[in-house]
Amino acid sequence: MTFKAPDSLSEQIAHYLAERIIRGELKPAERIQEQKVTQALNVSRGSVREALLILERRHLVTILPRRGAHVTELNEHNLRSLCALMGELYILLGNSVATGHQSQADLAPFLGIQQRLTEACARKDIQTFVEESFAVMRAAYPFANNPYLQETVENLQPAMSRAYYLALDRRKAQMNDFLVLFAQLLQAVVARDLAKVREVLSTYCSRSCELVLSALVAD
Repeated sequence: MTFKAPDSLSEQIAHYLAERIIRGELKPAERIQEQKVTQALNVSRGSVREALLILERRHLVTILPRRGAHVTELNEHNLRSLCALMGELYILLGNSVATGHQSQADLAPFLGIQQRLTEACARKDIQTFVEESFAVMRAAYPFANNPYLQETVENLQPAMSRAYYLALDRRKAQMNDFLVLFAQLLQAVVARDLAKVREVLSTYCSRSCELVLSALVAD
């Protein structure tokens, strides 16, 4: 593999390693050896170290003194903790859209996402379905106008992607349910019904968490 754009090399290495972790090619608790990554990608050791620090910030690796970097482990406590926190962050974003949209045009990005989710569901395209699910929160960032919220969500998103990837096969049967929830969420946003926004997003996160946990047990 060859990388370009030296000014973002560490981010590219981090993205490469993150994809391997998310897909399960690098297993929980597996050590990531700097030298092997350096040789495999033909990059500097300093860039690899910086990439690992990025992954630590994104909760995909743990770096321990004298033990190096290891892929973070997946367990029930960590998953429930992650889902609980992400649920509250999603609610903050949902409330921002509900209170901040001024016209139907403001909601056009979400209607586009809804259409793409529907098409992905019809194709049983889980990968696209998950990607579009995360696109919802990014479409909400301008309404929140909160760089700290955005940074926190972006740093947690890879860990959530990893969890969802674990449950990909099981999501086939759940996609229609999530489409219904998304339609309910849009209705709540249009009505500026913050209580309903919380109810729908709490249900979504709860169902997602249980789906991932069942996949973790089966795995």
